[in-house]
Amino acid sequence: MKPRIFSMAFSKVYNDPLMQKIRWLDKLVDELAKGKKMEKILRS
Repeated sequence: MKPRIFSMAFSKVYNDPLMQKIRWLDKLVDELAKGKKMEKILRS
């Protein structure tokens, strides 16, 4: 069984610059939803 993200092979997701940006934005939204301030998130 191979790891998959959004029905794509993980190696394709990991190497694709667009998918890397999407994952970064997803993490940013998660941190904002937890109530963290944007300044604190971007510093770390």
